[in-house]
Amino acid sequence: MNTNDFDFDLPEKLIAQTPLEKRDGSKLLVIDHNKHTMVDTHFDHILDELNSGDALVMNNTRVLPARLYGEKTDTHGHVELLLLKNTQDDQWEVLAKPAKRLRVGAKIAFGDGRLTATVVEELDHGGRIVSFAYDGIFLEVLESLGEMPLPPYIHEKLDDPNRYQTVYAKENGSAAAPTAGLHFTKDLLAKIESKGVKLVYLTLHVGLGTFRPVSVDNIEEHEMHSEFYTLSEKAAQTLRDVKTAGGRVVAVGTTSIRTLETIGSKFNGDIKADSGWTNIFIKPGYTFKVVDAFSTNFHLPKSTLVMLVSAFAGREFVLEAYQHAIDKHYRFFSFGDAMFIK
Repeated sequence: MNTNDFDFDLPEKLIAQTPLEKRDGSKLLVIDHNKHTMVDTHFDHILDELNSGDALVMNNTRVLPARLYGEKTDTHGHVELLLLKNTQDDQWEVLAKPAKRLRVGAKIAFGDGRLTATVVEELDHGGRIVSFAYDGIFLEVLESLGEMPLPPYIHEKLDDPNRYQTVYAKENGSAAAPTAGLHFTKDLLAKIESKGVKLVYLTLHVGLGTFRPVSVDNIEEHEMHSEFYTLSEKAAQTLRDVKTAGGRVVAVGTTSIRTLETIGSKFNGDIKADSGWTNIFIKPGYTFKVVDAFSTNFHLPKSTLVMLVSAFAGREFVLEAYQHAIDKHYRFFSFGDAMFIK
């Protein structure tokens, strides 16, 4: 299939720049791909879409204040780094601007000099491997010097950085939020659990794939970037029990889907505790092995995320739903509205 098969015209005014005052106050478009139906509602009504005995699976990764501004120690030229993933010890893969000035051996200082970085390897597309030096605990230094790495299509300053974290964020390591989870409140999760739905958490640290567009015409030629995931034995057992009892596995967001389907593909449809790196690319033609339904935000045109949703619900119907959302003035992308797909 061609990348242009997943394109659509999105008015810029529909790109949400700030989160709503209430997390669960967003619109929700419920689509049933078997019945080919769409229903407009609000996100807190997701409670009506979940059944006792289902499992709601959420990604508990926590976004790091991963954008650092510093200067080269020799020329004092300004440098921006976006931390993507920890490769070993104090070495990180980063996106660098301007990358052409950062050759192997280049040194960068941040803030008061408590943090410095040395380029140890050059990668494609502005990527670098850098080694950090610092006093104290790295995450504490990063908290004091780094900024929340909002996506490039968000131009407004975020007053409360916690609004770019889910209420259940726990495991440090992401360069971007699993944004489908931003709609949930602790109160809504309590109501969902009271209904008899199992709340299950996994971890996938969102990395470079979120920032890299599909740059090839033929989607078969696109290579996904790898991201680290973990599913515990307790979570895996809960999901197996739910499946055995006839309940549904309902994923929150594409990162949860990718983790569950990576494991399902690895173990021939079984759900086992596992951790590792995944570069799974879910596109039309893929057969889902674990996920029965999911919630997700509205994604960028021609993105791998639109392709993933299309793999589940069908490309034409998904694009029809997106056009419906545009016509009804839904808000798009990270701080936007949501879909529930069953």
